[in-house]
Amino acid sequence: QVQLVESGGGLVQAGGSLRLSCVASGRTRSSTTVAWFRQAPGQEREFVSAITRTGDVLYEGSVKGRFTISRDNAENTVYLQMNGLKPDDTAIYYCAAKTGGLPQSSRAYDYWGQGTQVTVTS
Repeated sequence: QVQLVESGGGLVQAGGSLRLSCVASGRTRSSTTVAWFRQAPGQEREFVSAITRTGDVLYEGSVKGRFTISRDNAENTVYLQMNGLKPDDTAIYYCAAKTGGLPQSSRAYDYWGQGTQVTVTS
């Protein structure tokens, strides 16, 4: 089993920045790929970004150039630096993990955190 704990969410004005963290514990060898998803009220969970253990990354189109995903393998932590935040970025952000690949489908991920709320005001 892998446990994932997100932190770093909060309330920020449009144009501001936040950095989310996702700390993995347990059988972290099963979490070689870590992704961020988000879910706004009344909407489906959507892919934001993902990173493999070797540093390959993928971004959803609307966040490309504004968000940066990175990881510290020694600390079993994945970060999502979010700059230029917009009200449309308001959602609960979840981190998820699986072994290998860079899938964008939430169904491909085996482990999930509880989420952290990000609210962007205009």
